[in-house]
Amino acid sequence: MSRIKTHTRALADVIDGLVVASVEITRSPERVFRALSSREIIEWWVNPGVFDTREWSGDVRVGGRWRASGIASGAAYALEGEFLEVDPPRKLVQTWHRTGTPDAPSIVTYVLEPIAGGTRLSVRHANIATPELRNSMSAGWRTSCDRLCEVLPTHKG
Repeated sequence: MSRIKTHTRALADVIDGLVVASVEITRSPERVFRALSSREIIEWWVNPGVFDTREWSGDVRVGGRWRASGIASGAAYALEGEFLEVDPPRKLVQTWHRTGTPDAPSIVTYVLEPIAGGTRLSVRHANIATPELRNSMSAGWRTSCDRLCEVLPTHKG
């Protein structure tokens, strides 16, 4: 039987422009997928005091759009993107763009694998513009995935 890890590992690759994170969650892949692709995001997609998601909407289908907004470092922000691949409960791929910035969209890939006692969630966030942003995103994914591990097991369903 696999031992569920209770913390997230997240690394920024400053050369290749990406962040990778991995965590094991004591819920089924179907349940974790639902948390990644619904308004539940506002409960876990946070980095307290730095990044606080307050609104989320999305049309979860290939070509569908999503949008999130909240407060980041004391200022309002909005993110938006498009779903590129939707394969419940195994994989979700979406573009990610901070509204109002000239940066090209980055790409977030979630891969969910069933393991004994739950799900291994791997996150790959690619095409991040700067090393500073990669380091910030790495910290953000670590705290968000840790938060997902805290709140998801307390939910019904």
